[in-house]
Formats: sequence, structure tokens, C-alpha cells
Amino acid sequence: MAKQQKSVAKQKSERIKAAQEREARAKEQRERAARTKRIFTVVICVILVLALGIPTMALMVMGGGS
Repeated sequence: MAKQQKSVAKQKSERIKAAQEREARAKEQRERAARTKRIFTVVICVILVLALGIPTMALMVMGGGS
């Protein structure tokens, strides 16, 4: 009986450990996705600023702003 209880306890602890590892991997994946999304947003903003700023500066330099 005691041997069976030990094996059941061991299986339970293994299941808990596996669940914790799955949760840790899922958390890392969510953090990675959030970081990627943030980087993507910054890159898009920089592209938009350049796309709007360069033609405006070119018009001012070529005399369109006088």
C-alpha cells in the first residue's frame, strides 16, 4: 500500500512539474509575441514619419515653402 502511495505521489509531482514547465513556455511565448509586436509598431511609425517628412522637407528645400 505504501509503495502504491509513493508511486501515485511521484506521478502527481511529475504532472505538476510538467504543468509548470508548460506554463513557463507559454509565458515566454506570450512575452516574445508582445516584444515582436512592439518592435513592429515602432518600425511602422518610423517608416510613416520618414514617408511624410522627406517629401515635406524636399518641397521646402526646392522653394515650395517660400
